[in-house]
Amino acid sequence: MDKETIRARQEQIIELIKGFCEQKLDDEYFELSTKLIQKLGRKRNVPFVTGKLEIWAAAVVHAIGTINFLFDKSFEPYATVEEINKYFGTKGSTTTSKSRLIRDIFNMNYYDSEFSTKHIQDNSPLNKFVMYDGFIVPIDSLPDELQETIKQVRAEGGDVEIHVRK
Repeated sequence: MDKETIRARQEQIIELIKGFCEQKLDDEYFELSTKLIQKLGRKRNVPFVTGKLEIWAAAVVHAIGTINFLFDKSFEPYATVEEINKYFGTKGSTTTSKSRLIRDIFNMNYYDSEFSTKHIQDNSPLNKFVMYDGFIVPIDSLPDELQETIKQVRAEGGDVEIHVRK
């Protein structure tokens, strides 16, 4: 499939996702979903060149939702898998399997630095720790200067792993 056809399918999927995000979610979910579908479109073997666009749209929302606790009532926004499937006219098993495929392609997990919402990133329990010579240590056990450097690097989107040379 040529690049123009891929781009056209990508834009159609984004439009489908936009409608769902406007009704049920928020701008941040739309931005993360758009980022994910664009990244899928840059793969050597673009997965969404075949299959129904609605299935891929539902799978992208499901993948982003899964790692951001969308299906947990205690989080905002909240939606159910059934709502996603009803909106896109898809079956649960198909949506879930495509979502799993997407998450596997990009190794997406909870507190993913690339596809988590700001709220999830800010509240990650992993933010309190850093790798220090292969050991996981609490940041607050390190000197103040080093703590500030770690916070600054993370605020800029980076991560820190400390290695001491002897």
